[in-house]
Amino acid sequence: MEEQIITILLLGDEKCGKTTFLSRISQGRPNLQGNVPITILRDIDQPFVFDIRSRKRQYRFEFFDTSSPESWKLLRPDLVIICYDISQRLSLINLQRVWVKEVRATFNHDRLPMLVLGLKRDLRSEDDPNGIIYPQEAYARAQEMRADKYMECSAVTGELLPEVFDDICSTALKSTSEEGGQSEGGCAIM
Repeated sequence: MEEQIITILLLGDEKCGKTTFLSRISQGRPNLQGNVPITILRDIDQPFVFDIRSRKRQYRFEFFDTSSPESWKLLRPDLVIICYDISQRLSLINLQRVWVKEVRATFNHDRLPMLVLGLKRDLRSEDDPNGIIYPQEAYARAQEMRADKYMECSAVTGELLPEVFDDICSTALKSTSEEGGQSEGGCAIM
């Protein structure tokens, strides 16, 4: 059975949680739930590879993030995940101000699926002086960006991590089909 390679690119502000997220999911499905020790991956080891087996075939997911030793603009991803830090309002603002513009300017591809992922869900605080970022607000931003899905999780506590990983896998697998990984229209919240 031949392995199909799917390239997944994570973009977002520095220190928004991308490396911790990738480090946590690299520990395997049994370690996605609950508070478990996380061994942080090194940027130089990119791509971070995950072998996924479905009933029909075997896939190799290659995850890259903006800390990649290669220039991420040279990649031809099958899926883009734009990440932001739930505890930092500027990170949410930069989704539209910086990252979605970068994606559209760099990858002139109408069928490229784009997901929005809120990280550090465990740090959402009612005491934030810039105001709490509720999921509804971030979901509205994702809709404005015409993202295919909005998701959020905490890599540290494992909250919603299995669901987010399943959504990423599902969208990545769809990106290999004739229909592609884009949603029917509008953004779905997960």
